[in-house]
Amino acid sequence: MTRRFVQAMASAGVPQSEIAAVLAVTVPTVRKHYRAELRRGAATVETRLVGQLMRIAGGKDGAALKATMFALQCRFGWSRYVPPQR
Repeated sequence: MTRRFVQAMASAGVPQSEIAAVLAVTVPTVRKHYRAELRRGAATVETRLVGQLMRIAGGKDGAALKATMFALQCRFGWSRYVPPQR
């Protein structure tokens, strides 16, 4: 039950310090005993955020351009200020 609770909180984006406070333990204890649940929760958050970003990037307005540029910068190291390496 607690493992599912920790994963649900992590997948909702709750910081580890808050999860530790709810469980009345320290952050290192949460990391030690719930590492897999924290990772799955973080992966869930990242998946949702990337999905939203790609949905926005698929549009045809200024927000779509910004979302596309942000995705290129984060995922592929792209920069409009630095020429590509040869």
